[in-house]
Amino acid sequence: MHLLQSGEPIEGIALWLGHESPTTTHHYVEANLAMKEQALAKLQDPKTTAGRFRATDSLLKFLKTL
Repeated sequence: MHLLQSGEPIEGIALWLGHESPTTTHHYVEANLAMKEQALAKLQDPKTTAGRFRATDSLLKFLKTL
C-alpha cells in the first residue's frame, strides 16, 4: 500500500512482490479507500447541461416509412 501511495507504478510493485501479473497486484488498489477518496476529491462536475434530443421532420418522416 505504501508503494502505491508514494506513486510507484503497479507493474513495478507486481515484479517486486513476485506476482505473475499486475492484475493480481490491482487488488491492493481496490482495497485502498484513501486512494479512492483522493481521486474522488479531484473530480469536478461537468460544466454542461443535459439537452434533449429533438428529431428533425425529415428523420420522423423516414422512420414512419419503415
